[in-house]
Amino acid sequence: MRPHLQSFTDETIKHLQALIRLNTVNPPGNEILAAEYIAKVLRDESIEPIVLESAPARGNVIARLKGSGELPSLLLYGHTDVVGVESEKWTHPPFEGIIADNFIWGRGALDMKGFVAQQLTVFLNLKRHAKLKRDVIFVATADEEIGGKEGYGMAWLVKNHSELLRAEFGISEVGGFNISLGGKRIYLIQVAEKGVCWVKVRAKGRAGHASMPHSDNSIIHLMKAINRLTTQGMPHHLCEAVSGFIDSASAAVGGVTGIALRSLKSPLASRIIFNTVLKDHDLRSNLYAMLHNTATPTRLNAGYQTNVIPSEAEVTIDGRTLPGFNTESFLRELKSVLGELLDYEVIMESPPIQTRHDTELFETMSNTLKRHDPQAHVVPYMMSGATDAKYLAPLGIPTYGFTPIQMPPDLKFVELFHAHNERAPVAGLGWGTGVLYEVVAKYCS
Repeated sequence: MRPHLQSFTDETIKHLQALIRLNTVNPPGNEILAAEYIAKVLRDESIEPIVLESAPARGNVIARLKGSGELPSLLLYGHTDVVGVESEKWTHPPFEGIIADNFIWGRGALDMKGFVAQQLTVFLNLKRHAKLKRDVIFVATADEEIGGKEGYGMAWLVKNHSELLRAEFGISEVGGFNISLGGKRIYLIQVAEKGVCWVKVRAKGRAGHASMPHSDNSIIHLMKAINRLTTQGMPHHLCEAVSGFIDSASAAVGGVTGIALRSLKSPLASRIIFNTVLKDHDLRSNLYAMLHNTATPTRLNAGYQTNVIPSEAEVTIDGRTLPGFNTESFLRELKSVLGELLDYEVIMESPPIQTRHDTELFETMSNTLKRHDPQAHVVPYMMSGATDAKYLAPLGIPTYGFTPIQMPPDLKFVELFHAHNERAPVAGLGWGTGVLYEVVAKYCS
């Protein structure tokens, strides 16, 4: 028996309000508050969770519904930490979970307590109503927002408790939401995410008195390199996930927009389209990131006194790498633009990941979205950021970003992540819980 949509909505919102009211801003995190809340909810349904503290107050919770064992497990996972807030800039208090104007407001409403609430609701309803052939594992972790390889959440679980996570596929953020493209409603399922390569780039020169300028100035050397990056950009590349996005999206929208999208496969044509055709800034930025390794200057450091020409100047580059690239190949490409006569120091790295979109699970997600929204067009896509999926990849657990939600046409999903007035549509979130339940129940039963 499948629960009624209103039941999904009510239960999801109840859990989301409770989670929003727990302050798990990272740092310091204090995710044990959320882990203990989730653990109590599970125990009340006769499900025995495992609560693991990776450090004091850094709580992770894991639970498993046993299936018949005929098929491999499925992993549902998300994080309960959130980014900080400037409370005075919010319409409604960020930690009260207020419902107003058909939205639930609060930090984490989308990223990602809202989706943890969805997964928890799905997990509980599987216990109540489904007969499973696969084990379903539910994990809510700490420390996604700032956690690295030595973090307190998924990275720590993979290192210390990988046996609790093993599954055929994982489902987590960010995907399943709708955008408007060419007048069509497009749902994106994340099948890939870019890697990370943060680099400090240093230019050297000759120190001297600022009253006697000379050309061997480290700041000028660095400015010229950054200018080349700005004007020349990084080379065009087409990976499998992005090719799938372009093919699916262009077929869905058709017309002039479809032709423009297909043209993005060509390096020369894409340059013309980016410079002339694409007027929507957010869309242009997203598409550009899909087709290029990106290198964004984010921090500058040089000098210690106004009247002294410094011998060194430094810029920190936030590099994001496409599937098929590693740190070495990205650095070669970056050096080809910035120049070889600079020093390069990698300060953080993680590989890109890519999951096939010709699987039974992807098809189940796609067909379910179309069943619940007859106007839906479903396309695979690549996220330019990074999630905890990168820690599961070495275990051989490919992940789809699929936390479905139906957004109003005048509100862009990505603009609300980490923003003031983060909020989720109540009806759209409940609708997404129903979609997710059907996907998991069908795939696992």
